[in-house]
Order: sequence, then C-alpha cells, then structure tokens
Amino acid sequence: MKSLIFKTASSYLLPLLLLFSIFILLRGHYLPGGGFVGGLMASIAFLIHSFAFGLKETQSIIKINPGYLMPIGLAFAVGAAIAPFFVDAPLLKGLWFEEPFRFIGMVGSALIFDIGVYLVVIGATLTIIFSITDTV
Repeated sequence: MKSLIFKTASSYLLPLLLLFSIFILLRGHYLPGGGFVGGLMASIAFLIHSFAFGLKETQSIIKINPGYLMPIGLAFAVGAAIAPFFVDAPLLKGLWFEEPFRFIGMVGSALIFDIGVYLVVIGATLTIIFSITDTV
C-alpha cells in the first residue's frame, strides 16, 4: 500500500518540478543549468510520480512514448548546429534574434540546441526507467 502522504505530495510536486525543469532549461544560457540538467529534473518528476501512483498511471499522463522524444530532440540539436551554415557562418556558431523575448531574454540557436538536449535526456532516461520498472 502506497502512503497517502506520498501520493498527495507527488501530485503537487509533479507540476512544480516540471516548471522548475523549464526554469533550469532557460537559465542555462547565462548561468549553470541547461538542457541536460533540466531534462534530468523533468525525468525525476515523472519518476517520483510513478513511484507514488504506478507505471501505468504515469504513462497515461505522458501521452507519448518517451522514446519518440529522442529523435525529435536530436533533430532540434542538429538543426541548431547546422543552421549557421545556411547564413555563411561556421557550424555551431551562435545565431541570435535581434530583440530579447519577454520573460526569456535573448533567444538564439543555443536555446534550440538546449531544447534538443532536454528532449533527448527526457526520452532516454524515461525509456530506461520505464523499461526497468516494467520488467520488475
């Protein structure tokens, strides 16, 4: 029997940890953080939820197979890496919008790359965790 306190806490923690993972993702431009740490934080949020409610309940929340996030994230990262080539700049050079975005700040190809890493990390860790949990 799962603890009622743990179930209640995890239902409140899931959206808070996901929001915090997005904060870590966006913070990674100027300070420590970024796609990798943010992706791990999001995966931990879903892991805590699966401990409290079970694997099937958590998989019903996600709505998409986490394995599909890996190629999508890889496409974002590769796209951000080769985009400068199309404007006659070296590969992996940072491209930036002229004006900062509200609430985010300066947005450029580094953010697109970080979003790709974020999706790959979430996809890989949840695929591993769900496959291990499913066999146990």
